[in-house]
Formats: sequence, C-alpha cells, structure tokens
Amino acid sequence: MEPFQNGNSTVTTATTPSVTTTSLPSHHDGVRTSKLTQLTESLKLEHQFVRVPFEHYKKTIRANHRAVEKEISAVVSALPDTNHLSQDEAVLHLNSLVSRLQGLKRKLEDGSMVEHLQEQRCRARLDHLESADGDDISEWNNMRLKRILVDYMLRMSYYDTATMLAESSNIQDLVDIDIFYEAKKVIDALQNKEVAPALAWCADNKSRLKKSKSKFEFQLRLQEFVELVRSENNVRAVMYARKYLAPWAATYMNEFQKVIATLAFTRNTGCEIYKVLFEPKQWDFLMDQFKQEFCRLYGMTLEPLLNIYLQAGLSALKTPFCYEDDCTKEDPLSQESFRKLAMPLPFSKQHHSKLVCYITKELMDTENPPLVLPNGYVYSTKALEDMATKNNGKITCPRTGLVCNFTEVTIAYIS
Repeated sequence: MEPFQNGNSTVTTATTPSVTTTSLPSHHDGVRTSKLTQLTESLKLEHQFVRVPFEHYKKTIRANHRAVEKEISAVVSALPDTNHLSQDEAVLHLNSLVSRLQGLKRKLEDGSMVEHLQEQRCRARLDHLESADGDDISEWNNMRLKRILVDYMLRMSYYDTATMLAESSNIQDLVDIDIFYEAKKVIDALQNKEVAPALAWCADNKSRLKKSKSKFEFQLRLQEFVELVRSENNVRAVMYARKYLAPWAATYMNEFQKVIATLAFTRNTGCEIYKVLFEPKQWDFLMDQFKQEFCRLYGMTLEPLLNIYLQAGLSALKTPFCYEDDCTKEDPLSQESFRKLAMPLPFSKQHHSKLVCYITKELMDTENPPLVLPNGYVYSTKALEDMATKNNGKITCPRTGLVCNFTEVTIAYIS
C-alpha cells in the first residue's frame, strides 16, 4: 500500500485500506463516480447471468428443430405409392399421416411456448442489468445477493430452499432453478448407481460434448461394463464392450485395455490398478465429472458464485498475520470457515506504511483503526468518535463538508 495523506484521498473499497491519491472535485461528483466505477466492475461478473438462459434457449431450439426434421422425414418416407393401393387403403393411410402431422403440430405449439418463455427470461435478465442505477445501487445489490444465494443453494442440492427464496423474492426469471433440476435427475441416478439418465443426457447434448472433446460418455460406458463384470455376467460384458466400448478404443486405448482386463482379475482382485475400478468412489468421480460437464455446457462457473465473491474479498485481506493466534476478531480471516476458503489464495501484496489521521495527526492502527466516510475519505476512529460525541452522532468531513451519521462509516482493515 502506497503512503498517502489521509483526508485528501479516496478508498478504493469499503473493506480494505488501499487508497488512491486522486482529489475529488466535489462531494457529489466524487461519490457518483465511485458508485459508477463499482457498478461497472460488478457488471463484468455477470457473464454467467446472461449466458446460461441463452444457452438453454439455443438448446431448446435445436431440440425442437431435430424433432421436426425427424417427424417430417418419417411422414415423407411413409407416403404410399397410390398405384398399388385401393382407394380405401389410400384414404386410411393418408388419415394416419394426417393424424401424425396433427400430433407434430401440437408438439410445435408446445415447443414454441417453451421457446417464448425462455426468450422472456433472457429479456428479463437484460432488463435487470439495464436497471442498475449508479445513484441507487443498494436495491440492485440486494437482488444480486439473493441470486448468488439461490445459485449456491442449488449447487449444494438445497433445491426446496432455493425455490422458496426465489419465489419469496420474485426472482424466478433471474435464477436457473429449472436447469439445475435437470441436473438433479442425473445426479440422483448416479447416486443410485444408474447410468441411463446420464447416457440420455449425453445423447441430447452429443454434438456439443463431441465438440468439447468430452470423455464423460466413455466413462459412463466403462462404469456400466465394470458393473457387468462385478455381477459376474462376463458374456454380456463382452457383448457390451464390442457394441459400446470398441468405438472409443482408438481414442482411449489405455483406459479400454485396463477395463477389459477386469474380466480376468474380477472384483475380488488384490491388484491395486484394477481393484480401484470396483470401488464405490468411482460413482462419486462420475458425479463430479457430470457437474463439470454440465457447468461447461451452460457456461457456468465451476465454483459457486458465492465462493468466488468471497474469495475476491478475502484475497485483499489475507496476510500471514491472519493465521496468528492474536489475529483480531474483527478480521474475517479469524474465522476457520473463511480461512479454509482462503487457503488456495495467495497473500495480498502489502507495503509497510504508516497511516496518520488528518484530524488528530495520530497513528491509525488496530487500536485506532481507520474509518471510511461515504465520500471515500479516511479518518481515525478516535477523531470521528470525538466529533460524533460533540455533535449528537453527526460527522462533518473537514475536506468536503459532507455531513453524515456515525453509523454510516465503514471500518478499513490494516494488514
């Protein structure tokens, strides 16, 4: 942190003592500029918020298009050669085709309705982003916090709680509950050691999984083969390998050879290389792999958004002092849960500086921590407490003349 003159500087964030040396031309312009900067930085993190419903929209359009092509192709190929049919037979056959086309029409109407709802969801999210106002960002931030909490609950499988929060906050169009419920079906099946729903999901997204060079379907086939070997149904296992594993052999020869060898080693083998293939943790691996593929398919972050936002803040606070026994309780990293979350993060870059209060000329430290006014100026706790005591809880910034309540100031942590 660079040395600076307190009272003539602005704080970049409300939770760190980092400051800049830019003088504010006026209180109103400075506060508004600060809020607009915060808003701009916040919107940069909303990529997933917009992309997920758009990817879902595209997926629905592709699925409807494939269904239409399949049905029309079947109808065209079923058109009879009327030269070899009697009039009654031709009429009966054509009525059957008309009935099939009517069914296709109903499917198209249902598909169109789903597409329309997903289009509305995309529009609702764009409107929500446009509604962000630099002058009154608190309500928008509160809505974002609820969205982040819903995202976290869905990823942690608290589906009912997430749905209740979304409904009570009226943000159903701003969260992805239906998409996570789609994943829930596959995850529940894998927990029950069933691969059929996961294979169906792979079939629905075959082109995109192939484009990303995913091996998830191959891993599912391997597990299904292992289960056949576990049940000592070797003949069926060989037939299964010829049909479903052989096409992948050229690409994944090592994995293919290894799993085929289980026919000889069986489930009771003591050989560690093959024994691990029969362990229950293989299903846990498949669940983790599915979650990664699912997030990648929809453009989601692999980590919950809540963790990402918390780590962004903790990265600015993490120092070796945070892990010492005498770490102040006001420091978030004094709590074990935050320490665990910050474990993979590097220590923040800190310079040795002395912060001196502009009013009292006294050193600001953990005993006399700096406080940040709403306009970004920093003064010591002692100075502001004395001022608030003399003015019925009111504080006046000596540099800009801003008047605010003592309850509006924010503490800045010194590391």
